[in-house]
Amino acid sequence: MLHAPGTLKLYSVIIPARNEEESLPGTIQSIYDTFNKTGVPHEIVVVDDGSTDRTWEVLQDLKTTIPSLAPVQNLGLHGFGRAIIHGLNNSQGDAVVIMMADASDSPTHAVAYWRILNDEGYECAFGSRFIKGGRVVDYPRIKLLVNRIANFLVKTAFAIPLNDTTNAFKAYRRSVIDGCRPLLAPHFNLTVEIPLKSIVRGYSWKVIPISWENRKYGEAKLKIKEMGSRYFFICAYIWLEKYFSRGDYRRMDKLQK
Repeated sequence: MLHAPGTLKLYSVIIPARNEEESLPGTIQSIYDTFNKTGVPHEIVVVDDGSTDRTWEVLQDLKTTIPSLAPVQNLGLHGFGRAIIHGLNNSQGDAVVIMMADASDSPTHAVAYWRILNDEGYECAFGSRFIKGGRVVDYPRIKLLVNRIANFLVKTAFAIPLNDTTNAFKAYRRSVIDGCRPLLAPHFNLTVEIPLKSIVRGYSWKVIPISWENRKYGEAKLKIKEMGSRYFFICAYIWLEKYFSRGDYRRMDKLQK
């Protein structure tokens, strides 16, 4: 379903952050400058997910110069997925984009997502680093190999043209997020739960080429050996919904046609 253009009012950037004191100043400033330059109404919701460094103090300092910054602390159980869900629950926008604290995602592409949602009326905006026009910079070879295998398996199992499902950097209308609840994945497997549920439940989506650059500061939070079973569980859960549900989770406007 496509919506009338120009109906969105606020774009919420959701950034999970754990021990990102070095990365956050540059990341947030770049998003703020790019969105202001392009006239995108926004808020930047950074979720401090149990940091043990100065992440929270850095966010408080940044608030004095970046008025759209709205940091929150996740004081419950921690985890990448839990931090994003906490950010979604504490954001005000009628559209959201998930971005990384390490500046690996381009604010320019986040603006392109906003145009897809607001100007073109799509319900989801996805990016791929592995289609014509996409680009990766300094991607670790082992992670790249695992990424391509995992995305091939997801693409094949769900019979979809999207070849970069595991990338968290995607944007959605608020109605999509609400339509995908309850969100189950507490860790990085949330990166596949939301887009796959969106597709399976019948929301409209568009893919554009995007770029990715490796972090300059800190350590990557994704640990491949810890995530295999978690990705498999959530993919299996949604696969069963796709092929064996009786339409219980499908959007009602499609079922009524």
